[in-house]
Amino acid sequence: MAEKINPWNYKPWWCQPWSIILTGLTLISASWLIFKLIWVTIIVAIPVLTWMGFFLLIWPKLMIESGVLDPKSSE
Repeated sequence: MAEKINPWNYKPWWCQPWSIILTGLTLISASWLIFKLIWVTIIVAIPVLTWMGFFLLIWPKLMIESGVLDPKSSE
């Protein structure tokens, strides 16, 4: 039976899904709490949400499909 590869097992604690979400939401919330200007919050949110989307949705899929994390290759 093929073992399902989890790319998050190869990342440190500060680069796990929960920490990416927490950091992103903290940055967006802080921009609102500090400036109270929606346009500043939007300017902060766009790159942060792009970063979050890449690392939460695209990166894991790319790593699995690339075969770099093949458990057989590390033996």
